[in-house]
Amino acid sequence: MSLQVVIKKKYPDFSLDIKFDSGSNRIGILGASGCGKSLTLKSIAGIEKPDEGRIAFGKKIWFDDSKRINVKTAKRNVGYLFQNYALFPNMTVEENIAAALHGAENKERKQSCKSSEDVLKQFGLWDIRDHRPDELSGGQQQRTALARMMACDPGLILLDEPFSAMDTYLREGMRLELIRLLNMYDKTVIMVSHDRDEIYQMCNYLILMDKGRIIAQGETDRLFEHPATPAVARLTGCKNISRIKRLSDHRICALDWHNLELVTDGKVSEDITHAGIRAHDFIPGEHGVNVIPCGQAMISRLPFEWYITLENGLWWKQSRELSESYQSSIVPQYISVMPDKILLMKE
Repeated sequence: MSLQVVIKKKYPDFSLDIKFDSGSNRIGILGASGCGKSLTLKSIAGIEKPDEGRIAFGKKIWFDDSKRINVKTAKRNVGYLFQNYALFPNMTVEENIAAALHGAENKERKQSCKSSEDVLKQFGLWDIRDHRPDELSGGQQQRTALARMMACDPGLILLDEPFSAMDTYLREGMRLELIRLLNMYDKTVIMVSHDRDEIYQMCNYLILMDKGRIIAQGETDRLFEHPATPAVARLTGCKNISRIKRLSDHRICALDWHNLELVTDGKVSEDITHAGIRAHDFIPGEHGVNVIPCGQAMISRLPFEWYITLENGLWWKQSRELSESYQSSIVPQYISVMPDKILLMKE
């Protein structure tokens, strides 16, 4: 079902100006903290009222300032999962879910609601139904909040940084668990996050935001493979970005990498201003036309990767065995990059 969002709203030190129209069932909004992601969700849910614009889901218009339409949150049939889950601390798991069922505002929604017992069993909460939120793990709290949200069959699901309250070691497993639970329902989901891995794993349509505005949108794979601007490249995880001087249709000079000359697969038009190379796309040794001297490289380590910064400033990620200790031979004299791995971008 198509979601159309056109909203403008001014805050004392911030302006939100958003426009998108997507029929995808998994929409991700990616951006740094404070860029307006959560405000966008709250506007869609009816928690925030835009100054002007239009919000429509399918054939239902939820907000249109020109027609003085502003449907109440409770009547939009939207499920909202807050960052901190917002469970009632003095209620058990079962009571939290029962509260959502009791709170269904209209007759149509009440008819679509499941019983508390059905919801508890479907979400694997039956055995902890008598526990209060402070007795639950982070994963159990999330499942309870999700079950409460899904109890009355919302048409649109909004997930606001659903893993931000979890320890790092829990997040990967809970992402898979959330995907499994959401796949049980044929619903449109919008998830906001500042974590590109979460968005990439869960969403097939991506909206990139910066300072209250959309800087790019489209299929997730497409935006990762072909970022059009340096800002998009940074948000999708590209660490190596340089200003360039155009030398020919397929040759550039990277000004921020010691004037390194590179051959590109894509055509370097006159308006190309930057080039990027993802840190995983280098090949050890001398291969092809783009051979790069490593020079005096700096090496640091993570459990399963070496972070290698070349003398010219390029950053290279290389896989590492956990037991592998530092050796100078880790860094060869040269590395290479294929022409089709060089990203060409416009400022």
